Amino acid sequence: METLIMLALMLAMAKLLGWVFEKLGQPVVLGQILGGLIIGVFAESNEIIREFSNLGVLLLLFLAGIESDLKEFRRVGKPSIFVAGVGVLFSFILGFLVAYPFVEFHEALLYGAIMTPTSVSITVRVLMELRRLRTREGTTILAAAVVDDVLGILVLTVIISLLREGSIDYRTIAEIIVEVSGFLVIFIYLGPVFAEKAFKRISHIDLPESTTAFAVVFLILFAYMAEHLNLASILGAYMVGLTIGQTSYKKQVEDHVSILGYSLFIPLFFVEVGMRIELSYILHASLFAVLYTIMAIVSKVAGCGFGAYLSGFDLKASLRIGIGMIPRLGVELAMLTIALSSGVIGSEALTIATFMVFVTTISTPPLLKWAYKR
Repeated sequence: METLIMLALMLAMAKLLGWVFEKLGQPVVLGQILGGLIIGVFAESNEIIREFSNLGVLLLLFLAGIESDLKEFRRVGKPSIFVAGVGVLFSFILGFLVAYPFVEFHEALLYGAIMTPTSVSITVRVLMELRRLRTREGTTILAAAVVDDVLGILVLTVIISLLREGSIDYRTIAEIIVEVSGFLVIFIYLGPVFAEKAFKRISHIDLPESTTAFAVVFLILFAYMAEHLNLASILGAYMVGLTIGQTSYKKQVEDHVSILGYSLFIPLFFVEVGMRIELSYILHASLFAVLYTIMAIVSKVAGCGFGAYLSGFDLKASLRIGIGMIPRLGVELAMLTIALSSGVIGSEALTIATFMVFVTTISTPPLLKWAYKR
């Protein structure tokens, strides 16, 4: 009963503080994390709550996959790949370099990986206000952010797999790349055909929400399979979402799984993230946290901006794209949670990453508005 009361409290806090932050013009997720910080002062998480949180991580990545538009990728393919690729490279290298003086080599690798993804929900809101979302710059930012997330998940998958093996050698790297490539080929090219046929049969099951239930079943099965192959479970979750997103059942599954995810599991995940954070550490941010956050901003502005310039944008447009790629949010925290559960990084990383997420999300809107007013 105590666990049920705790879940109810977490959910209520997630929605109430999420609503307050939305009214203040800030990301809902930050309100949910703050709710977790408050609860964490007088209560601790337990195994049941952590399992709810883990399912929230998988649903978050599943929905990120199902919302990814492969046609949009192809339309702005070259610029977005340049922007994302160079941005990920800069972020990983700078994240590793700034972390290495403070932590062990393997943890520095993970700090580099955690810095790579981008969350453009904040950027999208600002571009909509400025009526610049449907410009070439806006579309490139959207597509590049998704490519960013895919590359970030792949980088994290490779690093966690290497660290689980206990050593880093070329044979292990080659095996992981082959496994990841096989995963991608199967899900992108073969997956949609099988998913379409599977859901067509499932739709004949005359029971409420059969399609939604089996979407979650596939999500859990392939997340487990990815773990069994020594890959990150979030890769399996993302690829299942990407596959279903290419079928005629995309909207039905997305709408219903969104209700399931955002009404319960995903808010609980962000609250549980907040509960793990050491409040005193946030209030007295270490030199490492500050440097890591500064480098997170610089890496995207420089890396993604340079990638945009290489793909044909002028300096002003490149700067806007670089700034638009600064925010970090859900995927980064999901990646970090997987790394923590794998036992390859310490809990202090959660506080540092949350500090970085907080600063990058609140700093992007004013920076982006300044870039467009120049």
